[in-house]
Amino acid sequence: MIYEYRVYHALPGKLPALNARFAEITLPLFQKHGIQVVGFWETVIGTSNTLHYLLAYRDLAHREQAWSSFQSDPEWQQARAATEVDGPLVEYITNTILRPTPYSPMQ
Repeated sequence: MIYEYRVYHALPGKLPALNARFAEITLPLFQKHGIQVVGFWETVIGTSNTLHYLLAYRDLAHREQAWSSFQSDPEWQQARAATEVDGPLVEYITNTILRPTPYSPMQ
C-alpha cells in the first residue's frame, strides 16, 4: 500500500464550500474511480483555512490510474466548474506520497 497525504489551502471564507464539495460531490466520485479515503481532518490549532486528507492505493500505478480517471471524469469537471462559478475554492494544494515503514501498523 501507499498513501497520499493532501492539504488543500482554501481561499479566505471558502473552506465551508470546499467541505461541502467533498461531502456531496467528490467522495462519491472517489469511490467511483477506486480511490480509497482513509480520512479527512480540519485544523484545531494552527492555520485554519486548511483541509487535510489521506488516500490509500495498492501502488503508484493504481494511484496514477485512479487519479487520472477521476480528473478526466466529465461529471467531476462539470461539478468543479459549477462549485467555482464565484471563483476558485482553493489557493493551492500540497501532496505527498507516503510508503509505510516495515514496522508501521498501517500497511
